[in-house]
Amino acid sequence: MLTDFPAISFQQLHMRTDTAGRVLVLDSGIGGLSVQREITRVLPDAALLYLADRAAFPYGDWDAAALREHICALVQSVSAAWQPSAVVVACNTASTLVLESLREVLCIPVVGTIPAIKSAAEQTRSGVFAVLATPGTVKRDYTQDLIIEFAPEHHVALVGAIGLAALAEDKLAGRAVDFDRLRQEIAPCFVEINGQRTDYIVLGCTHYPFLEEEMEQVAPWPVTWIDPAPAIARRLVQVLDPKTVAVGCEDLFFQTN
Repeated sequence: MLTDFPAISFQQLHMRTDTAGRVLVLDSGIGGLSVQREITRVLPDAALLYLADRAAFPYGDWDAAALREHICALVQSVSAAWQPSAVVVACNTASTLVLESLREVLCIPVVGTIPAIKSAAEQTRSGVFAVLATPGTVKRDYTQDLIIEFAPEHHVALVGAIGLAALAEDKLAGRAVDFDRLRQEIAPCFVEINGQRTDYIVLGCTHYPFLEEEMEQVAPWPVTWIDPAPAIARRLVQVLDPKTVAVGCEDLFFQTN
């Protein structure tokens, strides 16, 4: 995936002279590339800068206040250098914390990532579905509020996976996926209540879609996996002024170390 567009340094951001509209996509590692590829599909002419915040990976291990301060400072710095037309926070954990703060300090649209609980509640046939996310996303009041609002009568298994993001990073780096660890991480998603089984699993982390094929292999029964990327891309289209979408600009990759 990293060969899809060239990597650049922070100094090179200041040297860019192609100042047409751009979209900054942020995640703690390279999981948000699942969102980037969907944005590319629906906005093939958009210029994208993918910001992989490897220095802070994984976001789920951070104190909430410290993470909010870190992301706001980082996005403000990169935005000042690159002048995007919109920012996409391609991370559920970060989105539950920083969207309001970013919107206060940036004068451009900020699109976040939230667990697709509403979609799962509307589509489930069994009334039993799971939200597979990071521990940080699972424990946030924001996630609980979504369940109360959209799935109050459903059984929702909230599963905070500890190592799935790292397994996705392994796969994208060309390393073998530990199937035993993968099976252990997703096992709590599969529950049976009064004869009704989990039939949908919300992927509450943008790293997880890269493991969908492997998760299907170790799943105890077939389910439908809900990838958040299409909804994020649709929202970006809604908030972008078509006149600001760059044409003919290369996509770029920038990472913190």
